[in-house]
Amino acid sequence: MWQELQIFGFRALWSPYYVLFILSLAVLYYLFFIKRKDNKKADIKQITYFYGGLLLLYIIKGSPIDLLSHIMFTAHMVQMALYYLLFPILIIKGIPTWVWKKVFHFPVIGPILRLLTKPLIALLLFNGLFSIYHIPLVFDYAKANEFAHALITLTILVAAFIVWWPIFTPIKEMDTMSPLLKLGYIAANGILITPACALIIFANATIYTTYSATGGWVQALALCVPEDVLSSLSLSGPEMFSPLGILEDQQLGGIVMKITQEIIYGAILARIFFPWFRSGADKIDPLPTNQHTEQI
Repeated sequence: MWQELQIFGFRALWSPYYVLFILSLAVLYYLFFIKRKDNKKADIKQITYFYGGLLLLYIIKGSPIDLLSHIMFTAHMVQMALYYLLFPILIIKGIPTWVWKKVFHFPVIGPILRLLTKPLIALLLFNGLFSIYHIPLVFDYAKANEFAHALITLTILVAAFIVWWPIFTPIKEMDTMSPLLKLGYIAANGILITPACALIIFANATIYTTYSATGGWVQALALCVPEDVLSSLSLSGPEMFSPLGILEDQQLGGIVMKITQEIIYGAILARIFFPWFRSGADKIDPLPTNQHTEQI
């Protein structure tokens, strides 16, 4: 497959302009949060999380995975899982707490964010937007229109930050959920995202023209392949590059999304449960001593 993808050229495969964008973010973070000399400087954990997030962002949106996501639905779902379920966590934990406090105290944005990050609203917002995006009519439209695609995916990304905020907020006064509620919150996330995955997995026919009809497929490719390169190629369909049939690719994509989500959610559940369990075990009263035995 790699040899076949070479026909799209270096720009489509490695997104050099996106590299410059990532490097710009890295430099800005260094100037604002690492180079400074006061107590607002980022610590080593925050630095590691943020730069790890930038690396993941490039892998998701700048490497050949992005091009492949316009060819294979499975690659698209891997991209979505990492982009929405892992990347926001790294950035939330990578930005110093004082910055988040300023964001949540902005005159207009702050009150809106405080409302949207309430657990029930956050759950419904993210999972609702994610499910709506994968409705065939919406999905195919977004893949055919560059502006709509950017707007929709960015909106879902903001919702992803919002849905993770109740779990990973670094602002102590906003960390109001008990460990038990956090476990239930994550479980609810897994349940709410299941219908969208099930629709894709158990469909008996292809539901996205983006990955089946030549016209729709080429329009989707135009989101990441330069127009002059795309116009010079003779393409018959995604089967040129995929070892799977279109329906099998669609079903595998739904399965991969669900499995990746379960792995990420499972890791977070373990991160919350075991410290909570250990702290509870430490508080258990010791067994009473047998006074008669002590006397003997």
